[in-house]
Amino acid sequence: MRLVLYYLVLFGSSYVISSYGPHQRAQMTGDILLGGLFPIHFGVASKDQDLAARPESTQCVRFNFRGFRWLQAMIFAIEEINNSSTLLPNMTLGYRIFDTCNTVSKALEATLSFVAQNKIDSLNLDEFCNCTDHIPATIAVVGAAGSAVSTAVANLLGLFYIPQISYASSSRLLSNKNQYKSFMRTIPTDEYQATAMADIIEYFQWNWVIAVASDDDYGRPGIEKFEKEMEERDICIHLNELISQYFEDYEIQALADRIENSTAKVIVVFASGPDIEPLIKEMVQRNITDRIWLASEAWATSSLIAKPEYLDVVAGTIGFALKAGRIPGFREFLQQVQPMRDSHNEFIREFWEETFNCYLEDSPRWQETENGSTSFRPLCTGEEDITSVETPYMDHTHLRISYNVYVAVYSIAHALQDILTCTPGHGLFANNSCADIKKMEAWQVLKQLRHLNYTNSMGEKMHFDENADLSANYTIINWHRSAEDGSVVFEEIGFHSMHAKRGTKLLIDNTKILWNGFSSEVPFSNCSEDCEPGTRKGIIDSMPTCCFECTECSDGEFSNHKDASVCAKCPNNSWSNGNHTFCFLKEIEFLSWTEPFGIALAICAVFGVVLTAFVMGVFVRFRNTPIVKATNRELSYVLLFSLICCFSSSLVFIGEPQDWTCRLRQPAFGISFVLCISCILVKTNRVLLVFEAKIPTSLHRKWWGLNLQFLLVFLCTFVQVMICVVWLYNAPPSSYRNHDIDEIIFITCNEGSVMALGFLIGYTCLLAAICFFFAFKSRKLPENFTEAKFITFSMLIFFIVWISFIPAYFSTYGKFVSAVEVIAILASSFGLLACIFFNKVYIILFKPSRNTIEEVRCSTAAHAFKVAAKATLKHSTVARKKSSSIGGSSASTPSSSISLKTNDDPASAKPRVSFGSGTVTLSLSFEESRRSSLM
Repeated sequence: MRLVLYYLVLFGSSYVISSYGPHQRAQMTGDILLGGLFPIHFGVASKDQDLAARPESTQCVRFNFRGFRWLQAMIFAIEEINNSSTLLPNMTLGYRIFDTCNTVSKALEATLSFVAQNKIDSLNLDEFCNCTDHIPATIAVVGAAGSAVSTAVANLLGLFYIPQISYASSSRLLSNKNQYKSFMRTIPTDEYQATAMADIIEYFQWNWVIAVASDDDYGRPGIEKFEKEMEERDICIHLNELISQYFEDYEIQALADRIENSTAKVIVVFASGPDIEPLIKEMVQRNITDRIWLASEAWATSSLIAKPEYLDVVAGTIGFALKAGRIPGFREFLQQVQPMRDSHNEFIREFWEETFNCYLEDSPRWQETENGSTSFRPLCTGEEDITSVETPYMDHTHLRISYNVYVAVYSIAHALQDILTCTPGHGLFANNSCADIKKMEAWQVLKQLRHLNYTNSMGEKMHFDENADLSANYTIINWHRSAEDGSVVFEEIGFHSMHAKRGTKLLIDNTKILWNGFSSEVPFSNCSEDCEPGTRKGIIDSMPTCCFECTECSDGEFSNHKDASVCAKCPNNSWSNGNHTFCFLKEIEFLSWTEPFGIALAICAVFGVVLTAFVMGVFVRFRNTPIVKATNRELSYVLLFSLICCFSSSLVFIGEPQDWTCRLRQPAFGISFVLCISCILVKTNRVLLVFEAKIPTSLHRKWWGLNLQFLLVFLCTFVQVMICVVWLYNAPPSSYRNHDIDEIIFITCNEGSVMALGFLIGYTCLLAAICFFFAFKSRKLPENFTEAKFITFSMLIFFIVWISFIPAYFSTYGKFVSAVEVIAILASSFGLLACIFFNKVYIILFKPSRNTIEEVRCSTAAHAFKVAAKATLKHSTVARKKSSSIGGSSASTPSSSISLKTNDDPASAKPRVSFGSGTVTLSLSFEESRRSSLM
């Protein structure tokens, strides 16, 4: 039974080898066989298979000259290795190369032949048949080109661990080693290309683009990564479309309509040349020439798109091309191709016919021409000069994909060389063993490739990373129109390296770029116009974030560049200008010594000090006069000193506030005023008590002595001092910069505790209220002894000033706070000085006749008569009420008389008040000693 199974497998496998796979191929035998998959044609002819008969293989159409050059690069590398004496000596590499026609079905058809041969070798059927002439197993495959094709091939080759090295498949999905176990590549992954494209768009400050991707495993993952990059950069994609070379005409037209109606001017395309060609043709027909194309590497240098008839639409395209390499001798190899001589390469005959637009004599298509089934072409001799024709095949100036093919072949060769030169005990396999190159299998080559590390002919280090990818480096090209023949010229304008340092990944020479083929001005592709400096981008409802309206920055904010997302706040010491494009330093304001208002207040304060000092000088000069003595001259000196302090304290409020001035000014003002009002209170209350005591006793004289008066002043002032000490200890005032006002910084004092300030002023007002009470009560005493009326009026001024101060203080700001308090201090100080002392100074200086002892006696006597008259009147009223209450009484009412008798001796003069029933004597002595006790 087992023998029958072997024969069945042998029969089926032999059938596969002989008949399965494309009939057209490039093949050469060797000791080791490499497979190759190249897009020699751009696609297959669409043909409806109705299955009425056996299905025929689909026909490949549109010859790809670049794909044929890639195939030639593989053959050239193999021949170069076979001729090398150092690399794989005494061994010959063979190849079997098939055309994928850029389709998955054709690629799988070719891949099955590789897999079938490897399956036969694994069955070890040498004992059943003579297999010495069979084709060796394919130990590695170079290809394919498109990512969608490579994905299908990788799924099949991965089942048998046959290494596959692609030269042009960049889909990031292929980096998944769990799914694509044997896939490797010599081209960077689209993971990097999508990032590079996003960097380009950000570099040119575009934020409104169209994304078009091929509907396959190349376009979809690429554009998906691109979308993520756009989101991270806040760049919007207006349209996101899929495209395929197999789209119907109406689908292409609908896509062109959407692009034409879009306001986005930049079109990012992740697709191959055949997929994007139908859209380009439609754009050419519509003459849509105002778009900028951003091309992925799959079509950035495609000869299918880079045609002169398409340049009106695609001129100015920015493309990502692979890094170009150098292949010595490859140009000459390309020129040596001959259809008659190269019999191992069946593609050369078609290449020759397509190059010279003719048919070889033994070509099957020549026979079809004779039958009239194809268009007429002349016959070729096969000896034509290949260098006389311009085709993409001979374009060897920038070898990119061809170089990748070259590197792929050499990578396999170096892996085989490592196997050949492996020393037992240093190998990669079990127990550090080495593989036998004569009996090796594909999986052993795959293992060796994963650990490959060598230097190529250009001096570059070659190795595959953990994802079997190479490092990403792109050359950025710009499509120009040649001035000579109008063809497409790929102008290198910069490069992009993913592994370079930040800031050096993308380098572009803007002077080399021609937009739309002729302009040097960067096109505008934004949803909204740029916002000028001084404005910011504002959100528009139901629109993407890239679509915005320009909103002017608020006061105190600025933007100094275009398209600012937010307006930056000015620093605390700055404010924005009228256009909100920059910030200028705020003006610093305080109650300055140099400003007119400050100068006026300072002059008033100094004038108050000088005036008070003048009054003090007058009182000192006339200290022995009766008026000065009657006003308690010692307390008057203290009172005048306190007024000097009050005027002086206002000066501390002027000038730039410092911490020490802030801590000094309120205590200085508060203590000065309390000292002043305490003096007024003590002297007023003292005279009032003396005069209300009908006959002054020694107790009154002792109680109201000078020492006790000063003690009371000290105690009243000490309370204020303690309030200030507690305030300064717990919440000391400090200098404060107020930034709340636009364009101005007010330097003020932070009082630390408003409550403490309230206590300070409240205590002062309390003393003033008590003083007002006593002054009002003593308003009828002799003016020589007390200034009750004037003190009453001064206290009214004091209350009016400080009651007005409270709302004014809390309703003003900045330097005016200090000004309000200075005005209040000056006003109340001038009020006290004027009301209490100006009348006395006037009498002393201008009415000296009133400043005599006789004037003082008369004033005192007049007051005494008033008091006696009131007492007599009161006594008479009481007596009448008593007499009228006794009925029948006929006694006459005694007469009353008041007489003043004085002796000749003035020293013994005693005013006497006489009544009918007796006399009351009021003795006043003006002796200096007794007077002193009253003063």
